[in-house]
Amino acid sequence: MQTNQLLALFSGALLVLGLVAFFLGRAKAARVRAAGIAMHAQPDQYAWFTALATAGPALLVGAAGAFLMLLLGAEIPVPYLLAASLAVAAAGLMVGVQQVRPDFHARRAIERVIRWVLVTAALISIFTTFGILFSIVFEALRFFQMHSFWEFVTGTVWNPGASFLAAAGRAEEGASAAQFGSVPLFAGTFMITAIAMLVAIPVGLLAAIYMAEFAPQRVRTLAKPTLEVLAGIPTVVYGFFAAITVAPIIVDVAGFFGLDASFNNAVAPGVVMGIMIIPFISSLSDDVINSVPDSMRQGSLALGMTKGETIRDVVVPAALPGIISASLLAVSRALGETMIVVMAAGMRPNLTANPLEDMTTVTVRIVAALTGDLEFESAETLSAFALGLVLFAVTLSLNLVSVLMIRRFREKYRVNNL
Repeated sequence: MQTNQLLALFSGALLVLGLVAFFLGRAKAARVRAAGIAMHAQPDQYAWFTALATAGPALLVGAAGAFLMLLLGAEIPVPYLLAASLAVAAAGLMVGVQQVRPDFHARRAIERVIRWVLVTAALISIFTTFGILFSIVFEALRFFQMHSFWEFVTGTVWNPGASFLAAAGRAEEGASAAQFGSVPLFAGTFMITAIAMLVAIPVGLLAAIYMAEFAPQRVRTLAKPTLEVLAGIPTVVYGFFAAITVAPIIVDVAGFFGLDASFNNAVAPGVVMGIMIIPFISSLSDDVINSVPDSMRQGSLALGMTKGETIRDVVVPAALPGIISASLLAVSRALGETMIVVMAAGMRPNLTANPLEDMTTVTVRIVAALTGDLEFESAETLSAFALGLVLFAVTLSLNLVSVLMIRRFREKYRVNNL
């Protein structure tokens, strides 16, 4: 019998056992209660506890066996694992039915199970973050054993093309010729991100102020979902838009002012990326502005300030921590964008302060290093992990700052509401 058939049979058997446990537990609790004995929970709560006692341990045994087989390479026959899980489910059924008695708090037991499920969900996200970090760190350390960390973070030339000589048995020559200075990559990343923020922050913030303070409810109901549609457009479509439409316009405008602009320039992906990020800033800023207590607006108007002055001097400063947090989250999103840059800015590492020239970003070089035909042990491939580690540290720092700003915003208005 195939594995998928065994899993289907196991799921059906476990479902039947769970239903039997549910009805047995409820029937027993109803009989005890009908006898006039006071109980600490309702019959349905005892029934759910019995079902959890049946299915929960069986699922844990199955998950533990799958973990040992997939991650640790243990050889456990699938039929034996599923049979053991069903045996545990049967034992749990008997134990759960025995626990249906007047002095047992079924509701508290169910709440403890729910609490542990929530804790597990939180731990999964934490462990996933650490797993991503460790997978990057170990490979990045291998790269830094080949090349100096100081040269990596301060070097101004990125030329890993000679690293392929190591695969041809000329490792010393390739190591001396290859240059892994990451400054041009991070300079291009920060320049394109800065251009995106110059577009996204003013437009997003002004749109949020309009929707929160001026727009009628009918307009707001239509405008906000329409604006948020921008976040659902695939990035490859934005890349087409940047390369085919925006880049030629920028070249024509630059030529009108006597400037020489490349069709693969930094302005086009920056502008289009800013358009893509507008919903992040507008939606979050709109929620933050709406959460400002209305008493502050009424007090400002009562003192003689106009509506515009109230927004400028009262509402926006009060919502500023949340607006900054939304902007930092948008920056993190822009730092990780790849497709728009590939299609509109090119792939040449170019250290320049002219946004009309072509340049590339960290994420583009990571994709290029990991999708080539080089060996995994080569320095160029391992450099992707070093770049990812530094980019991970930058985005993590921005996220931590945004969390601190959100916490400050909440604490401030918790005090004001008191």
